[in-house]
Amino acid sequence: MTFAPDRPKDALADWLRIRPQISWPCCSSAHRSHGAPHRDAFRDFFNATRGSRDIEGTTRVLAALDLALADAKRGDRLTFALMADWQQTVLGEDVAAFRTVPAFSKGGRERYGIAPGTQARFEQCLSESTQPDLPLASRAARTYLDILFFHPFADGNARAAMLALAFLLAREGVLLDQVHPLQTTRWADDAEGAADLAVLLGILITTAERRPSHGRQS
Repeated sequence: MTFAPDRPKDALADWLRIRPQISWPCCSSAHRSHGAPHRDAFRDFFNATRGSRDIEGTTRVLAALDLALADAKRGDRLTFALMADWQQTVLGEDVAAFRTVPAFSKGGRERYGIAPGTQARFEQCLSESTQPDLPLASRAARTYLDILFFHPFADGNARAAMLALAFLLAREGVLLDQVHPLQTTRWADDAEGAADLAVLLGILITTAERRPSHGRQS
């Protein structure tokens, strides 16, 4: 968490303002797999982005990924408590509580406010990850952005967002063989960018379904 000398506008407020207005893609061509969740895409992502510079931290996040996939296999619902269990492993701490002070990221260019109802609002957003009238790619993209812009933890929120994404896909039996294209800067007031993320995620899902390697277990 990086503290800024000036006070930038509240990115969380921006996100909550545009979130209901986003034109989420409503078409889906994804098929569900009957095989075990394929964890290599996320495992490779964490190894590539963190492995060489933080071996111990990479080991912890990969252990958290295993926990998330096991929870997905049981069909658990995504809640803050579930995420906090993963985050304790990610951070190597006994407790991963919801933050109690404003948070900053992107070198202080984004500020995420805090209010008495922030955690409850976050829980409500997480519950919408099972919204029945929206395709998986859109629901998963929205939840990924919810985590980035609510910034619920004091540290490790980008990792938390990726773990939640892996969980949501695995829970519905969708296998990805690459996630690196998702790694780009996201801004809280970018409605078109949010919709584009859902489109990209849908493409990755469809591409993985069509590849001969689909269904390969690790």
